[in-house]
Amino acid sequence: MIHNYNSEDKVLLAVDCIIFGFDEEDLKILLVKRDFEPERGKWSLMGGFLKRNEDLDQAANRILHHLTGINNVYMEQLYNFSKVDRDPVERTISVAYYALINIAEHKQELTENYSAKWFSFSEAPQLIFDHDRMVQHAIHRLRYRTSTKPIGFELLPEKFTMRQLQKLYEAILNDKLDKRNFINKINSLDILLKLDEKDMNSSRKGSFLYMFDEAKYKKKIADGFSFRL
Repeated sequence: MIHNYNSEDKVLLAVDCIIFGFDEEDLKILLVKRDFEPERGKWSLMGGFLKRNEDLDQAANRILHHLTGINNVYMEQLYNFSKVDRDPVERTISVAYYALINIAEHKQELTENYSAKWFSFSEAPQLIFDHDRMVQHAIHRLRYRTSTKPIGFELLPEKFTMRQLQKLYEAILNDKLDKRNFINKINSLDILLKLDEKDMNSSRKGSFLYMFDEAKYKKKIADGFSFRL
């Protein structure tokens, strides 16, 4: 057993937040312009260092709120990144968190007081250090989750069209889905309530609106779920 902690190497522990957003049309990623060296002025994930008096989850929420104003977002721990030379200043291990949020619900928090900005995921700039690698890990995890969990309940308006739901999956998967197959698959899950209302903005005839059946939705998650398109 090692008794002398003072003889051990000390390393910094960072936390980086990968925030994806959906705006009913496109998958986006939230980035912040770095305001200190190295790489000052370049785009980065929201990152900072763990404090002595907090755990990792608390650090992730503090960092996200400090850099973006966004609060009360559930983030899931993703992976740790520990290459010796990943940070050119100090030996630093980073624990990455990720989340997928509804952009419209956080517009009031993300004001001009912050340098954070939404980018279309397909047009995002190159990031500092190994942050691009972190993002790739996160998008792979997110795409896997679409096959194990009904995504959409927290991301779409209370009432939505089938087209909006399909656009969400297409944005995450970065793939064009067959409309008929998608509708059949969604209907087979039995988690939607078809309303008598229509969205008249989508076409002359309009498109029926749907709502998630929350009870069935949660039961699907509890029972286990398979949704492979």
